[in-house]
Amino acid sequence: MAVLVDTSIWVDYFRAGDNSHKLDDLIDENIVVINDIILAELVPYLKLKKQTKVIKLLHEINCISLAIDWEEIIEFQVRCLKSGANGVGIPDLIIAQNAKQHSCKVYSLDKHFRLINQVLQVKLYV
Repeated sequence: MAVLVDTSIWVDYFRAGDNSHKLDDLIDENIVVINDIILAELVPYLKLKKQTKVIKLLHEINCISLAIDWEEIIEFQVRCLKSGANGVGIPDLIIAQNAKQHSCKVYSLDKHFRLINQVLQVKLYV
């Protein structure tokens, strides 16, 4: 099963954080995927830091297509709010929807994904 690696994990990886070895393993297994939202969050900072090799490598990762179903996003947000999972941003809901569409697990350090998982049963990589 593919694993959609969220921005928080990439940032941790670039800083040689605690989760670096897990991401290395996923890369070695060739099951890492990315999407345009995550690239849009990562690439501008990398461009400012002139990290062209890293940008090139990120663009070589399988990028899953985004097909945003806005009605479903609205319903996701309503379900989150009803359950008390407040503060979940639209980008995180889009990433969750994208993972569900492509039957991926989400790998993230963002606490919002644990909240989303409780409400929407998005598969998480832990």
